[in-house]
Amino acid sequence: MSDTIDDAKEGIEQAHHAAAHGDGGARRIAVLIAGLAAMLAMAEMATKSAQNEYMTRHIAASDDWAFYQAKDVRAALRNAEAAILESLPGAGQGAGQGADPALQARVKAAREAEIHFRDDPSAGNGMKQLADKARTEEAERDHALHRYHQFELVVGGLQIAIVLASVSVVTRVQTIAWASGMLGVLAGMFALLVHAGIV
Repeated sequence: MSDTIDDAKEGIEQAHHAAAHGDGGARRIAVLIAGLAAMLAMAEMATKSAQNEYMTRHIAASDDWAFYQAKDVRAALRNAEAAILESLPGAGQGAGQGADPALQARVKAAREAEIHFRDDPSAGNGMKQLADKARTEEAERDHALHRYHQFELVVGGLQIAIVLASVSVVTRVQTIAWASGMLGVLAGMFALLVHAGIV
């Protein structure tokens, strides 16, 4: 960003110098460069904001998937516990002879814990809920990455517009200044479309 701002300052200084030597168009170009530099600063802030949102969403999705995996391990352990307990003598189904109520209670608790780990709508942190949350975070992350790339295009367009405006001061070719202005307007409009979520 500092290189582009330095280029804009240099262009403004050149325009000021040219205006001091009787070139009235140079003042307009200096205002154009200043406006483009202001738009560039805002576009770079939006780019940084989208990049930060991408990183935040990426970390949140990673955390959700890690929590999901931990729940999966715990659910698998409770399933294995129930299977082992069911294989022990006295764990027969029902209240028949030889059935141990304490053992049956442990099997039931292990099965309920497994179900709780896999789906817990009340707390919202079962595997099913975590997977849904992680997928939502991934979609938001991907959207932020798309916005980041779109704002990078805006920044590039504004940087080129500033360079063109600076060149127009040195060469005194008004067509280059007009091209610079048009490119700046197009970049600004594109930035508004990106900000609104249209593109």
